[in-house]
Order: sequence, then C-alpha cells, then structure tokens
Amino acid sequence: MHTFKNYFLLIASSMALLSVPARAHAVLQDGAAAANSSYRATFRVGHGCDGEPTTSMRVLLPAGFNGAQPMPKPGWTLRTVTGPRALPYESHGKKYTEGVLEISWTANSADNALPHAYYDEFVLRGSTPAKPGPLWFKVLQACAKGSNDWVEVPTSGTSTKGLKMPAALLEVLDVQAAGGHAH
Repeated sequence: MHTFKNYFLLIASSMALLSVPARAHAVLQDGAAAANSSYRATFRVGHGCDGEPTTSMRVLLPAGFNGAQPMPKPGWTLRTVTGPRALPYESHGKKYTEGVLEISWTANSADNALPHAYYDEFVLRGSTPAKPGPLWFKVLQACAKGSNDWVEVPTSGTSTKGLKMPAALLEVLDVQAAGGHAH
C-alpha cells in the first residue's frame, strides 16, 4: 500500500510539473525523480536557433547528480568531460571524488544536424542525490549560426517565471518519507 502511495505521489508530482507551461525549449521529459535512485534524463529540444539547425548540445551536470552515462546518438559525436566532483559520493561501497561533469553531442555533418522545424531527444542516465530538492541542468545548444544557452536558475525556489532562458529542472523527491522504499 505504501509503495503504491509513493509511486502515486511521484507520478502526481511529475504531472503537476508537466502541466506548467514550458517556456524553455530544452526541457526534461520527466521533471521529477525519487531521491537516491537511478534516473534517465531525457532532454527534449523543440527548435533550433532563430531558424538555424542545432549542431551540438552540451549538458552541464549539477552537483549531486552522479555516475552519469550518456546514450550515443547515430550521426553525432559523443564527448564527456570528467574532473573532481564538488560533492564526493559513494556507490557500491566505493568512494568517488571524480566523475562526469558535462556531456556533449555534436553533429558529424550538416546532414546530421537537427533541423529547426524538428524536435529530438538527448539522453543520459545517472543517480539522484539522497537529499531531496531541485537539480538544475544547464543546457547549451549551438546551431549553425547562433546559440541558445538554457542556463538561468532562479535566485530562490523553482519558479522559472520571468527567466528568458531557464535551465532544465529536475525535482528530486523524498518518496521514502511517505513510508515506502526507492529502488
């Protein structure tokens, strides 16, 4: 019963986040996830830059999002940048002080670029932190000409009202507080 209630709360929270009008054009498919669990981050890109095709996407991973692994995309070159983590973490009994800090996908040619009139998804996975709260993923979208830097974060709270280029928000939820278990 408690597990059902926890999943219901998680789904209800996700639906509430999805019902808010999206001003950003680089958003997460699922805007909520359980704390201390595996999460598949699917970034949706709805258009290019002022009519130009998208030629690369770069995601800056927030502190607390660990063990990131990108999904390759045919026709795109995948790169990761690793370095010291702001918050060391433990996984499967091993302590990590370094990890993936950013992930980028770059079109191999103009034929592989994402046309302005199309949408696509860029996917990675990792683990959410044990502490609930907002995680902001900054997304840098480069186009044949120009760019869209989805990097603005509110000074407090999670409302993106008034932001022209908001970062992608993931609400990390404490589903165990309701008596269940996150896996």
